[in-house]
Amino acid sequence: MTEKTHKKGRQAAGGIALIIIGLIALGAQFIDTDWIGLLFLPVLGLIFLAWGAVTRESGLFIPGGILSGIGVGSLLITGPFQNAGGEMEGGIFMFAFAAGWVLIPLLSVIFTNERHWWALIPAAVFAFIGAGLVFGGALLTSLELIGRFWPVVLIFIGVYILLRRGVAES
Repeated sequence: MTEKTHKKGRQAAGGIALIIIGLIALGAQFIDTDWIGLLFLPVLGLIFLAWGAVTRESGLFIPGGILSGIGVGSLLITGPFQNAGGEMEGGIFMFAFAAGWVLIPLLSVIFTNERHWWALIPAAVFAFIGAGLVFGGALLTSLELIGRFWPVVLIFIGVYILLRRGVAES
């Protein structure tokens, strides 16, 4: 693919994305329903994901995955899981959000030569939080302890950096 063809593909994808966003926003003004607003984030996420796939730009998978995860999570807790209860709903949302983060490295491997493995770190964190909220018990206790003592990890890392660099000895 030449640079000129690649540029035209990016411009076309951007134009199509704007048209779809505009159609959703316009439709939301004339259609009197609550669910159309809930579709905005997942559709916007899908636009970014499709745009990234078509143009083979891995950077577009980042907002696409995040927006898709938030949007699907919102749809799930206002739809089929709306009566699941506070912590269960929070856990379901966090699982959907984690899945959105997993899309980033998955799609970058499929559609580009770039690797975004770093996105698996927040995915794992959000999935662990979701599991703690859904299953409770020891997982929830672990989350509470982590929430209380995570600054200690920063302190240890800071001390390690100072000792390693010899700053503390000077």
